[in-house]
Amino acid sequence: MTQAEDQQVETQERPRVVVRRIGPESAAAVLSVVQAAFGARPDMDPRPAALDETEESIAAKLAAGGGLLAELDGEPVGTLVLDPIGSTTYLRRFGVVPGHQGHGIAGALIEATVDAVLESGTGTDDLTVVAREELPATIRFWDRQGFREISRSSPLVEMRRPLRTAVFHAPTAEAMRGIGRSLAGQLTRGDLIVLTGDLGAGKTTFTQGLGAGLGVRGQVTSPTFVIARVHPSTVDGPELVHVDAYRLDGLEELDDLDLDTSLDDAVTVVEWGEDLAEGLAESRLEVRIVREAEVGPDASLDPRRVEITPVGPRWHALSFRGLG
Repeated sequence: MTQAEDQQVETQERPRVVVRRIGPESAAAVLSVVQAAFGARPDMDPRPAALDETEESIAAKLAAGGGLLAELDGEPVGTLVLDPIGSTTYLRRFGVVPGHQGHGIAGALIEATVDAVLESGTGTDDLTVVAREELPATIRFWDRQGFREISRSSPLVEMRRPLRTAVFHAPTAEAMRGIGRSLAGQLTRGDLIVLTGDLGAGKTTFTQGLGAGLGVRGQVTSPTFVIARVHPSTVDGPELVHVDAYRLDGLEELDDLDLDTSLDDAVTVVEWGEDLAEGLAESRLEVRIVREAEVGPDASLDPRRVEITPVGPRWHALSFRGLG
C-alpha cells in the first residue's frame, strides 16, 4: 500500500473513518489533533512534550518515520507518529480528538500501524508506547491492546507488544468459543497452539471452539487428569490433540505420552505450554487469555482478552484479523 492509499475502517457509530499514511505535508493536521488530544488531559508535571510541538517539529518527525491520520468526513480526528528505533517502532504523539474517543478510532489506528510497519521493511519486531503514570485509564487501554509494561521511570511507563499480535475481546463463554471456532478455519495438519492463561481463564472453552470448528468427535474437556486427549475428525480433517502440560517436566514426558496419532497429522493444543512446548514445531501460535480488569456495567459478564501471536514461517502470509 502506498502512502496515498487509504484503509477503510468501520466503527460502531460512524461508518466512514479513513486511516491514511502521511508525511510532513500533513504536519498541520497532525498538530491540530495533538493539541486537542493532549490539551484535554489534566495538568501534569513535568508538562508533556507534545504540548510544545510546532508544525515544523511535527513535520521533521513525519519526514523521519512517517505517521498515520484518521479522518471522519474529511476532518482529522486521530493521529500518531512512527519512530522506528532498532528492532522496535515507537508510537509517538498518539491521540484522538475529545468527542471522538470511544468510537474505535484508536483501535483502527493501531491496526493500520501494524500494516504500515509490516510493509515498511524496517525489521521491526514489536511496537512500543510510552504512557504516563498519572493516566491509569490510558495504561489500561494499552494493556487491552496487548501491550505489556517493560520498564518504568516515573512518571513514564514503557509498554511493548509483538508486532503481529492480534487482540480479541470475549465478553462471554460463547464469544470465546466463537474465536476458537473462527481460528480453526486457518489451521491445518501439524499446527501447534501454545495456550496460556490463569486457572479458569477460559483455555478449555477456547479449545471447545477449536474442536467445533475443526469438526472433531468427542466432548472437549480439560485433560488435566489424563494429560492428553485425541479427538478424531468427523469431516476428514486433522485430529485435535489436547494436552495439559501443567504436570509435565519437559518435552521428554510429552514425547512419552504415546499418543495414538502423529502430531504431524493433527492440530495440537498445549495448555500451560509456555516455555515447554515450543520445541514441538518450528512454527506455533501463542495464545494468551487474560481476564479483563474491568467487567463493565453488566456484573453477569466476566470478559476475557485473547492475544494471538504467530511465531515462525508457517504464519508469515496469514492474517487473523476479524476472528470471532
